[in-house]
Amino acid sequence: MKNLIHILIIALFTSQSIFAQDVTTVEAKSNDISDNLNLELVASIFGESEDLEDFEHRLNDPELRISNLDLNRDGYVDYLRVVENSESQTILITIQAVIGQDLYQDVATIDVAKDNNGKSYVQVVGDVYMYGQDYIIEPVYVYSPPVVLYLWGPRYRRWYSPYYWNYYPSYYHPWHPYTCHVYRHHIHVHINYNNRYYYQKSRRSRTAAHIHNTYRRNDYGRSYPDRTFTARNSGVRNTYELNRNRGISQASSRTRSEERAVNSSYSSGSRASTSNRSYSSSHSSRASIARSSTSSGQVRHTIKSTHVRYQSQGSSTQSRKSNSGISRNASSRSNSQGLRESRSKQSSRSSGRNSVSSRSKSSNSEGKSSNIRKSGGSKSSERNRRR
Repeated sequence: MKNLIHILIIALFTSQSIFAQDVTTVEAKSNDISDNLNLELVASIFGESEDLEDFEHRLNDPELRISNLDLNRDGYVDYLRVVENSESQTILITIQAVIGQDLYQDVATIDVAKDNNGKSYVQVVGDVYMYGQDYIIEPVYVYSPPVVLYLWGPRYRRWYSPYYWNYYPSYYHPWHPYTCHVYRHHIHVHINYNNRYYYQKSRRSRTAAHIHNTYRRNDYGRSYPDRTFTARNSGVRNTYELNRNRGISQASSRTRSEERAVNSSYSSGSRASTSNRSYSSSHSSRASIARSSTSSGQVRHTIKSTHVRYQSQGSSTQSRKSNSGISRNASSRSNSQGLRESRSKQSSRSSGRNSVSSRSKSSNSEGKSSNIRKSGGSKSSERNRRR
């Protein structure tokens, strides 16, 4: 018996070790530096920010953990500062990782500009060292972002982050980075999927590209020239193609239909056809999502209607019972009323008979009395005659 118990314990530990090895094998995928800051997420929180100071706060909020970058490999996520430069009707917002004393690495830029019709647009552009050539996301927001309204408004003030190495805001404290696998599942909570995120092949503003080339910081890239995106990923143009080759969607919670929408928008040559194709694909994906939510809503509606049907059946049963009770009461009242009426009729009849019999008796007595009076009168007349 003891030997059997020992054998079972050994088998249990062996199965657990095999299971752990399987899990490790599944999670082991090729990772890239660009996996540690999702630019769809950056575009999403930019659209929710009040101004650039609020945007920098959101990027470095320890509760949100938007970034997972640790470029200097000190075991902590790098602080991201926001720097603004502008020229004419174009505003360039640069996100820089603080990696050492007076050392900064551009991670991405956000172009805010106006087209020929005076309409504002936003493009999030990944730095070429980090994300490869032309990794550009153009978000279409469901409402006008407060930060964009602020940038064009009368209260606008230029923002240049005052923070640097070992000098950070009071709300900030460094945290250890996630594994890339965990980070991919973490970010979808903070992305606003009511917006649309289109992948473009070119930058719309030449002025923004000029400003970026003028003020770009590439300190990490100069220290590690062999770690450029093309060196890390041979034969791949940018992060979009890398994720597509690895079978990773652009956001962890994005469905395959939404992924097809992004593919169609990226592979299209002209921007107009891009918008139309991606919109139709995203519309179909939203329709599938709506159908799934509708089916779940139908299930809830079915359960609710069944519950209502049961309640209505119960109420109808109770109403039938109450109606039957009312009818019984009514019939009993009518029966009792009928009995009372019959009794009253019988009593009236009996009283009528009694009155008739009393009248007949009184008439008989009157007749007898009259006969007596008559007979008495006749007798008295005979006596008188005799006298």
